[in-house]
Amino acid sequence: MSLDAARDRLTRLAERDATGAIRRRFEAEPDRLDRLTLEAAGLYLDLSKQSWSLEGFEAALELARAAGVQASRDRMLAGEAINVSEGRAVLHAALRAEDGAGFQAQGTPVSGEVETARAAMKALADGVRDGTRTAADGGAITTIIHIGIGGSDLGPRMVWAALKPLDPPIELRFVSNIDGSDLAEALNGLDPARTLVIVVSKTFTTLETLANAERARDWLRAAVGDAGLPAHLIGVSAAPDKATAFGCGEVLGFADWVGGRFSLWSAVGTSLAIGLGWGAFERLLSGSRAMDRHFQTAQLDRNAPVLMALAEVFNVAAGRAARSVVPYSHRLRLLPSFLQQLEMESNGKQVGKDGRAVAGATCPVVFGEPGTNAQHAYFQLLHQGSAVIPVDFIVVARNPEGETTQVALNANALAQAEALMVGKSEAEARADLIASGLSEADADILAPQRAFPGDRPSSMIVLEALTPESLGALIALFEHKTFVEGVIWGLNSFDQWGVELGKVLARTIGAELESGGGGSHDPSTAALIDRLKAGS
Repeated sequence: MSLDAARDRLTRLAERDATGAIRRRFEAEPDRLDRLTLEAAGLYLDLSKQSWSLEGFEAALELARAAGVQASRDRMLAGEAINVSEGRAVLHAALRAEDGAGFQAQGTPVSGEVETARAAMKALADGVRDGTRTAADGGAITTIIHIGIGGSDLGPRMVWAALKPLDPPIELRFVSNIDGSDLAEALNGLDPARTLVIVVSKTFTTLETLANAERARDWLRAAVGDAGLPAHLIGVSAAPDKATAFGCGEVLGFADWVGGRFSLWSAVGTSLAIGLGWGAFERLLSGSRAMDRHFQTAQLDRNAPVLMALAEVFNVAAGRAARSVVPYSHRLRLLPSFLQQLEMESNGKQVGKDGRAVAGATCPVVFGEPGTNAQHAYFQLLHQGSAVIPVDFIVVARNPEGETTQVALNANALAQAEALMVGKSEAEARADLIASGLSEADADILAPQRAFPGDRPSSMIVLEALTPESLGALIALFEHKTFVEGVIWGLNSFDQWGVELGKVLARTIGAELESGGGGSHDPSTAALIDRLKAGS
């Protein structure tokens, strides 16, 4: 089947299935649960509460085949330049591969340099933790400040929140926002003589990161002097010369085929290796590696990242423009923010890699909060709003930190998913109200407000426990899901030109705010510049 024909068929079936009753499909399709649940790399996935019929599911699989998902996967893992706009390979899988894996980037072996970088990370992490890598005065490092933004911040920050000990031997703090309050909060109460600042920037030209790094450098220099500065300043960059010129005493590198939002497995994760310990970081790599193997070897219809991607593609084809991610785990509270960048920066595009406008909608809006907080914030909209918004529920079966509350937490997750699907009819709501003693007249008014339309789709991902391995597998699952969606939509998921225009204009406007000079702007922007100049 041609790509256009497969796309048209999926759209037709998605629009049809979107109006059907999900619950009834379990009766009509006896093998539905078996077909739409699977285990991969220690994760259990249930996509049976999605809107698709099994016919719609098969149409989504046919679209994946027509789009060449398997061939594109193989090209990525072979190190071909699938980032066509920048002429680069995309090899985050190489970063977590076992030693001797033999990855190549456009024909050049790269696994050796990955292993060298890992060895440098391990040496630094072990040295800081065991006290052999000291501060300038010979004392121990007790705090790490990680400075980055976007992919240089969100992944490590999310992993630290998920895995950090309750009482970490080395505290790790993150700074990303150019707003001075962010750095001020991070430095508050710290002793610069006991602090290591790690500056993470692929190009070492990122405005926000360098602005924060310069202020942190001044803070360090005031305490340890120029001679002591190199012992307290580490660079992580694909431009090591720039990091050295900035004053970094040690620079850990990574290659240009490491995309920012896919980079936490590289030297970008150095702060994690220190804070969590090298053993925990290796376990994180191991979990992601297990998902890589599954993605590479499993058939499409039993491939977890592929099925997650197809559910998204199906829902977008049905006209659903948003998706909520709800981890029922406090430790995974930053996962929705991480996925916002991973997915929307990768696939928030309307022009394909061939330079032409794509057919139909692409990436939905991704948002979320941890459950049960989300239930008391926006679940009203999910259940009774006019838009149908699919949900990814993420559940941790066992949590030693929440032994007395985990049953209630997980019960809420399962109940919300079931309620979104089954709903409650107006007649059922009216009967309940009358049974509670309400008059028929009052019940007639309240029943429509107490009814739930149901047939709101969701997926469920279950982790047996939140470990470095399961977290690594979960992150890799969403990385590969994002890639598969890009292939099906015809996008290059590995560039991000959308932020560039604003950056260029910000430099111009910043100069005008400082100098008082006026440029050529629309009336609204010109008036706002005048107002902010007047207040400065």
